Amino acid sequence: ELGLIECYSLPVSTNQPEASSLPTLAVIEDNDDSRLLLRIMLEGRYQLVEYPDGQQGLEGLRRQRPDLLLLDISLPVMDGIQVLRRLRRDMALKDLPVIALTAHALSGEQDKLLANGFDAYVGKPIVDEQRLFAAIDGLLSRSG
Repeated sequence: ELGLIECYSLPVSTNQPEASSLPTLAVIEDNDDSRLLLRIMLEGRYQLVEYPDGQQGLEGLRRQRPDLLLLDISLPVMDGIQVLRRLRRDMALKDLPVIALTAHALSGEQDKLLANGFDAYVGKPIVDEQRLFAAIDGLLSRSG
């Protein structure tokens, strides 16, 4: 059971970077399962801050700017493209690297998202986490 797993702590390797030295990624994703999957993939490599919708995400990003944003496209109330447009108009967040996460694998979707101002695109479901890491690390090295 999950509850039992959470009761045990594993020894921390001294080779692990301190959490405070890890890049901070914000995730705006409305699906609990998708957020959990991202958390499992990204924990230990990055600090994560999660938001369940675009409005809460924008408010949180304004309070604490992350190093990079993973942004779902299909969000309730305000979709990912609307969130990105607001970010790009905000002087403090306009240059924040943003990776679009979407299950819409239609032809031309990637070009459309990049034309709208996203810095990269990763399709869902994420079947190759190394591709996600490469997109994140590539953008972090460009902006850092």
